[in-house]
Amino acid sequence: MQKNIFRVKRLDSILAEERDSKDKLKRVLGAFDVVMLGIGAIIGAGIFATIGTAAAGDFARPGAGPSLIVSFIITGIACGFAALCYAEFASMVPISGSAYTYSYATLGEVVAWIIGWDLIIEYAVGNVAVAISWANYFKTFVSGFGIYFPEWITTDYRTATKIPGLIEHAPHILGIPIVFNILAMGIVAAITILLVIGIKESSRTTTVMVIIKLIVLTIFIVIGFQYVKPANWTPFAPNGWKGIQAGAAIVFFAYIGFDAVSTVAEEVKNPKRDLPIGIIGSLIVCTIFYIIVAAVFTGIIPYKDLVKTLSTSQAEPLTLALQYANIKTWGNFFIGLIAFGSVIAHTAVLLVFQMGQSRIFFSMSRDGLLPKSFSKVHPKYRTPYITTILTGVAVGITSMFTSIDEMVDLTNIGTLFAFILVCVGIMILRKKDPERERGFKTPFVPLIPLLGIFSCLYLMLGLPWITWMRFCIWLLIGLAIYFLYGRKKSRLNPASNN
Repeated sequence: MQKNIFRVKRLDSILAEERDSKDKLKRVLGAFDVVMLGIGAIIGAGIFATIGTAAAGDFARPGAGPSLIVSFIITGIACGFAALCYAEFASMVPISGSAYTYSYATLGEVVAWIIGWDLIIEYAVGNVAVAISWANYFKTFVSGFGIYFPEWITTDYRTATKIPGLIEHAPHILGIPIVFNILAMGIVAAITILLVIGIKESSRTTTVMVIIKLIVLTIFIVIGFQYVKPANWTPFAPNGWKGIQAGAAIVFFAYIGFDAVSTVAEEVKNPKRDLPIGIIGSLIVCTIFYIIVAAVFTGIIPYKDLVKTLSTSQAEPLTLALQYANIKTWGNFFIGLIAFGSVIAHTAVLLVFQMGQSRIFFSMSRDGLLPKSFSKVHPKYRTPYITTILTGVAVGITSMFTSIDEMVDLTNIGTLFAFILVCVGIMILRKKDPERERGFKTPFVPLIPLLGIFSCLYLMLGLPWITWMRFCIWLLIGLAIYFLYGRKKSRLNPASNN
């Protein structure tokens, strides 16, 4: 049995299946498209929402204060190690599936299943949190134009119970209050339709959104820099190294996404060249922006004042900073512009993550670990429409009725785990298949992969124990599904009916 569950799918077999498959995806993306998709996935809820909490801290973590700059550097370096490993795999195996496919080729089927199941946390569960956050920002943004939505159709039930009078004033059917988040469902539905229509159309939309949010962040930097006071950077690390580590663990959410680039490998024209450019290029651009934004944010608001603000205000940190700066001319305009940029940023993340999740399911289905219908391609649009729709329905419905609490931590630990397995996989493949052609080679192996493993593990240790518990429970559920279905249906199983 042990031999069966650790059976490896040879790279030649993986590539041959894609080449001979009738359900081919359309190769239409170039290097610029891939970089834009990467930036689109990375810059989103993280930079627009988490830096306030990371700098101020909360009941479970000490705040980083101005040393948030160091937190971003640490996390950027850790992601850089993983990105170099992802780039080598992506150039060798230009197949949809990302870390799932790479693990299948190196660590064995059961590990591949675990990582595929784990990636649901990063993409689908993470997108639930992003959809809920998008709905909040959108509601705030349109309120500036005098457009207001009833609270009972823009709030989940758990949150509604904390708002005085909301449950009582909501419509009731048979005594049951009707409370749900229609805005979160609406944006997920729109993204799903766009992704079914086609990858190139989705890419063009992402490129437009990326340009808009980079412009908005640049405006924040330029305007905010005028109100930076160097004295606000003292004390630089009010809670010492513990604050820096906790901040790094939180802002990791702002880096999630560069790995999503590898999920569109089958739709890239020249994957050996363009995928490494997209993965590494998008990470470099975003890291530079993050460090500068963190410096401006902490330079505007002194730490002693930041910790006194409400957590709801910290959840909109860039807006909070401009309000604190008390800009006399065009102040409200710039605040509104930041809110608009946040809506756009969230939308781009939703699009890329939704795209990534459907392609993970697509690859797992092609291997027999999920039902065959999951790998069907639309006859006209050449997109994996069934998994795209199923993902959209699952994320949309869940986002209507759940809160954003602790979603970020769960997404972070799942993604860090995936990064660790990719780093391990590179070292194994260098030993098992050293002569295979590599469009990009991770430098200084095994040093870089080892640094990636230890740095990601270090960030994982900065997360609360309850997050570890939930993550372990999630993996146990996934293992149960594998042994009850996936192991028997796998295409590597001689007894399989597939």
